[in-house]
Amino acid sequence: MFLLNQHPYYRKPLDPVDAETLGMKAAEEVERYLTYRDNHAPTPLHTLPTLAAELGAGTIHVKDEGFRLGLGSFKALGGSYAVIRIVLEEASRRLGRQIDVAELHSPEVRSIAAGMTVACATDGNHGRSVAQGAQLVGAKSAIFVHSGVSDERVAAIARFGAQMIRVEGTYDDSVAEAVRVASEKGWTVVSDTSWPGYERVPELVMQGYTALVSEALRQLPEVPTHVFVQAGVGGVAAAVAGHLALVLGDKRPIFVVVEPARAACLFETAQAGHPVKIEHGAPTVMAMLECYEPSLVAWRVLSRVADAFMIVDEEDAVAVMNRLARPAGNDPAIVAGESGGAGLAGLVRAAASPDIKAALHLTGASRVFVINTEGATDPERYAELVGMRPDAVATSIEGADA
Repeated sequence: MFLLNQHPYYRKPLDPVDAETLGMKAAEEVERYLTYRDNHAPTPLHTLPTLAAELGAGTIHVKDEGFRLGLGSFKALGGSYAVIRIVLEEASRRLGRQIDVAELHSPEVRSIAAGMTVACATDGNHGRSVAQGAQLVGAKSAIFVHSGVSDERVAAIARFGAQMIRVEGTYDDSVAEAVRVASEKGWTVVSDTSWPGYERVPELVMQGYTALVSEALRQLPEVPTHVFVQAGVGGVAAAVAGHLALVLGDKRPIFVVVEPARAACLFETAQAGHPVKIEHGAPTVMAMLECYEPSLVAWRVLSRVADAFMIVDEEDAVAVMNRLARPAGNDPAIVAGESGGAGLAGLVRAAASPDIKAALHLTGASRVFVINTEGATDPERYAELVGMRPDAVATSIEGADA
């Protein structure tokens, strides 16, 4: 299914708050914060010439967030950044002066952070980022996970010292429980989705994601003509689309939001013209995208700057995982988790449809940009779906680079 954006706000300027959050100065500030993080380095940008030729595109570039800050996902940029900002703001309030990130590890800031607990709900990657951020600043973290989150992903979060809390039901149920418990205990909720009255922290999370766009624009040989980005609640899609619109203006690329058919809350929202909560059905293999209600902030941005919305099926995502692990021609091998290649799966599906190709003006001159949003964050599941362990794919990558 495919839908062009027909919202009345389409192509209207961003809300001033969103423009400030996602603009050039904000991205520069995020990148400054990253210089104080261990393991910080720009993530790779890969070129897929063989796949581009097969799909009838000019070029395909993939930003590989599987290498981000040792967490294996773009989410490392968002939750931890928001935690750092929240702790520094609380320290500024208590100490009566502006506290910069350069003072993050000072005794005064560490003492204040030690008395704070941050909480969130997660499918896996956001919680890992929040827990890592809490550990980095010396705060406590409580992470709520729904019944569909694998034990491997829970363990990956717990290693950062987080208190893990299981919740029956879906991701949305875990969000509600995190808010309820945090309110009772005086914890600070660091969510990557927003709802009425709760917007600033999700904006900070989205702001953190702008760093990957800034990096990509420096790495790309030319500005892309098309961008396909996957969405759960819509945070990364809105951050990428919003930043590109603000930085590039009329030269911005055609932007397509890609979702799993089993969890297409933004597609349904775009179709209805207003935020829609969809019914929970069969779980999707794209576990990090299994969200049934959009972030209100993300929708506010995407209603203005997304050009189209589309969905992909389970087999589309798995096929891309396998294609990236076993590339053809001169394409590099890439480890993409179940949700990591969903944007690329959208491109593959679009290229196979003459109607969608025409609607998006996809041609042999198109320069397409996609994001591998996660590596193998659940190695056992990856091996089950791809038939190779992620370390075996990674070994082939290292061999090709040698």
